[in-house]
Order: sequence, then C-alpha cells, then structure tokens
Amino acid sequence: MTPLLLALLLAAATEDIGTRPDFRGTWERVDAEPEVPTVAATGDVAFRSGTMGSGWGSPLTIRLDGGTLVVDYPHFSAYDLQPPIRLTYALDGSESRNSVMLGHTTTPQRSRVAWRDRTLVITTEFPSPVAGARVQVRQALRLESPGSLVIETTRDGIDGAPPSVTRTTYAKRQEPEATPPGSRD
Repeated sequence: MTPLLLALLLAAATEDIGTRPDFRGTWERVDAEPEVPTVAATGDVAFRSGTMGSGWGSPLTIRLDGGTLVVDYPHFSAYDLQPPIRLTYALDGSESRNSVMLGHTTTPQRSRVAWRDRTLVITTEFPSPVAGARVQVRQALRLESPGSLVIETTRDGIDGAPPSVTRTTYAKRQEPEATPPGSRD
C-alpha cells in the first residue's frame, strides 16, 4: 500500500469519526399527540395510554463512558425505591448484555451497535412471550438538529404479525448556566 493511499484512508476514517453526531445530554420526549388520561377498568385510578414509543422513558440521559454508550431513564416512581434503568452499549460493535427487571423477572437483552452514516443503530434481541422465540428491536438514533433527537424503533412482529415502527422525538434539555463565583443576581 502506498503512503499516499494509506494517508487518504486514515484521513477518511478520522473524518468519519469526527463528524459523528453527539447524542450526549438529557433528552425529554416531545409528544406529537398528547397522551390521553383514561380511567382504569378496576376503579378511578387514572393511567396514560399511548404507543410503546422508543422503548425508553423520558427524560433519558445519554453519556459516553470510554467506548460505551450509556442510557439512563426513570421507569419507576420515587415511591418505588428503584433506581433508573441503565443500559450500556459497546460502541465497537461487540455484543452488549443488559438485564432489565420489570415485574417479577429479569429479562436478558443482547445488543449490537452499528453506525449507518450519521445514524446509530442499536439492535437488541430478547426472549419473546412465545416459548423459545426471540424478538428483535432496532432503535435508530439520529439528530435532526443539535437540540432534536429522533429515535425510530422497529419491533419484530410476534407469531406472524407484521413489524411495527414508531418514531419518537426528544428535545435536548437546556442545562442552567453556572453562576460565576462572586457574582450576584
């Protein structure tokens, strides 16, 4: 390989890494259609109905920790005394394993991450309600602007059903600016 060709390949690889979007920050879901409160069939306890969305809650926090993408989001109320859900994904494409406990059992998840141009695709497999089957979910993260994150989620159909696709938009939470020491309001 000639030195010129090697330099061009290295420059192209470096440019690709430098132009990847920065998903870090705290993101809050933007509802295109507001969720409608309904009344539970067993009483007057109100609950929300809607789509499964991205599969992640709101707000969600995305950060980088070495070569890992970390996603945190609350799922439980403060009274449940449960920590936020934390999912970690290796950015090198190797398999990432997460376990999520919702209800009375832990669900193991196996994921892989891949870049498709400026979109980060997380493909996750987990056990299906159908005995012995596995379900695959693909979450494609892309920035529409520095303050707008779109997650398009494709879920396999179960037992012959067609796949479903949802598109969820998040707005980046603006963190308050730090007040310099010694300054007054």
